[in-house]
Amino acid sequence: MKKPKSSIAVSDERGYRTLHVGGEAIQSTMRIADPWALALDYTRCMMSFLLFHAEPREVLMIGLGGGSLAKFFHRNFRKTRVRVVELDERVLIAARTHFALPPDDARLAVEIGDGAEALAPECCDVLVVDAYHDEEHVPQLASTEFYDAAYLALAEQGVMVVNFMDDDRLLDQYLKRMEAAFGGRVLAMKALYDPNVLAFALKGFDSRISWETLRQRAQQLESRYDLPFPRYVSRLRAMNSVTPQELLIGP
Repeated sequence: MKKPKSSIAVSDERGYRTLHVGGEAIQSTMRIADPWALALDYTRCMMSFLLFHAEPREVLMIGLGGGSLAKFFHRNFRKTRVRVVELDERVLIAARTHFALPPDDARLAVEIGDGAEALAPECCDVLVVDAYHDEEHVPQLASTEFYDAAYLALAEQGVMVVNFMDDDRLLDQYLKRMEAAFGGRVLAMKALYDPNVLAFALKGFDSRISWETLRQRAQQLESRYDLPFPRYVSRLRAMNSVTPQELLIGP
């Protein structure tokens, strides 16, 4: 018997519009008065990858939701092409109908498909994975095979960003798989307010970076995108190997 599809609902409350897939859990949120902004804390924290790779050219995004991240890239990165792969066509319809996701153009392409099958060698320099099914991280997008393919999918220098819930019982296992695929060059960071952990797997970067360099980059990025990048730098200290002078990215 074919498994029934998860329910999809859209609700408005106190100036925010929310997408629910498979229950009450929030899949995406938009500030109705500012549909291009990143309304959820964890999505803002995902942009911390810019501390390491500030000028993305080809972004592959697995999981659309309401399209918050896709819209942010489309509005703020004029030289970046974004390809989004979403499994459920109903989610895409909701994003276009209720969440102001713009139509496809030269810089944005949204397709219906399986994100686990979307990777090709050196197809992107930023890979964003934010895909859930019924409130759980999609296991096919956290397998050893997927992370191995993700490493090959990145250009010579690139970064993968993955969103996890902080109470995911398999989180440590997922991070170990990621480290195996990326030669240990993986950073983790708790979101500022949301119950999320963001993982950053880096390819082609030095194994350490000074705090002074990160602070300088954070100030520039904060001015450009109006996001609290200095706080993200401080957050990186908590879950990663550090010295007083440097953040250690890998062996």
